[in-house]
Amino acid sequence: MATVEPVTDATIPAQVWQIEQVFALAPKPSSIAAAQPLATPTRWVGTGCDDRAVWGRFIGGSAEPYECVVDHVAVAYRCSCPSRVLPCKHSLGLLLLWVRGLVPAGQAPGFAATWLAKRAEKPEAVAVLPSKVATTASDLGSDAASAAPPDRDPKSTRDDRVARMAAGLGELNRWLEDRLRTGLGDPVLANYSTWDGLAGRLIDAQVGGLANRVRRLAGMVGANPDWHEHVLAELGALHLLASAGGHLGSLPTSLADSVAAAIGWQVRQADVLAGVPHTDHWAVMGRSDNREDRIEVRRLWLRGEQCERWALALSFAAYGQSLDDSLAVGSVVEADLFRYPGALGLRALVGPRHSEPRTDGDALRSQLGAAGSVAAACAQVGMAVAVEPWLERYPVCVLAAPARHNGRWVLTDATGSVPLVDQNNRITPGVGQLLACSAGRPVAITAEWTPLGMVPLTVHLADRAIDIGPTADRSFLAATA
Repeated sequence: MATVEPVTDATIPAQVWQIEQVFALAPKPSSIAAAQPLATPTRWVGTGCDDRAVWGRFIGGSAEPYECVVDHVAVAYRCSCPSRVLPCKHSLGLLLLWVRGLVPAGQAPGFAATWLAKRAEKPEAVAVLPSKVATTASDLGSDAASAAPPDRDPKSTRDDRVARMAAGLGELNRWLEDRLRTGLGDPVLANYSTWDGLAGRLIDAQVGGLANRVRRLAGMVGANPDWHEHVLAELGALHLLASAGGHLGSLPTSLADSVAAAIGWQVRQADVLAGVPHTDHWAVMGRSDNREDRIEVRRLWLRGEQCERWALALSFAAYGQSLDDSLAVGSVVEADLFRYPGALGLRALVGPRHSEPRTDGDALRSQLGAAGSVAAACAQVGMAVAVEPWLERYPVCVLAAPARHNGRWVLTDATGSVPLVDQNNRITPGVGQLLACSAGRPVAITAEWTPLGMVPLTVHLADRAIDIGPTADRSFLAATA
């Protein structure tokens, strides 16, 4: 029995992929389900990685281990297994092992080095998936022919993905036309399979961002008396994204980047970290956790003290993994932020930190100073939605009081009121804590705007910040681990 050498921090190179990028690479949803059990160190021997590739030999039911290698820069893969599905479950399992930090750095063995050397001899092998999709937008806008089976050549891989995305966007638009033709009263809309089937086809077309929106949309049907209005608005946003995705070449670069990110094109962390950093003292204003499919997602909303701009740091966990908790709500840290491309430029990676997070009086006063009026918050949200009409969340900080108006909880001040998310006339998450902290008086509140209302995240008091943001269902992750 082969032994597994312990992996230390010193032997793990800087990771450039996130787990959702591996999920986006899967040719079909079942591929990830098949790959998860293989992402265990005891199933592999000779694993290793460098700044170009990751490799290993998988111990399965065959007489000889399967030799697997993945070029994580040009996104290509090779496995000695007989599977005709590319990438196979072994390639995906190896990538999952790598992004979880369970693959040590090393020198490529013979089978991997030979394959990489042959790829380097091909002129087109230097092409990589673009970090910005505007350069391939004209391809998306053209009529795509039926895609051939994926090639391990990176140029063919890119072209095949572009063709798949074009076909998926076209199918989504046809599906939306059918829904509007039959009307929202069609009984099939009440069946989750109607939405899940479409989401699965969108994942196959590698537009996973739209698949996530479709699955969330399924939960709106019949959820409240106004569900028709909400579903129709979301169908309009899907149509807008599908149409914009087919005309990326005619859009301004920053807007094209936003559309590409919304439909599911992933940008490598290495490309983001290669940009110019934004150094500031960043206050952790709010946290929000939710579960999307089988992934737990944490959103941390940061605000720069000098630039007074918002930034979004994401953390992901699946199958019993832990979310990043190194930045606590209410703390301030001096750090470099690297923003993803896009019109709003909200999403960012936290780079090198130049100080330890602090929660002293100056840090708390800076957060209290960020609070504005309800009218100012509405103006900020309006400008953001004008830039990205498909926006689902945006942070605001207001000095307001919680109150009850026309059967709904609202945040109110002298300039106006904004409703909190109403979940079928049940208590809005966080309202109880909000009332206890504020005693019904105006208080600085960081909230997350959504099309359905505000979600309170943090109450900023003079001596502390109280995290009241939503928490995902951890029992589900534990059950599937």
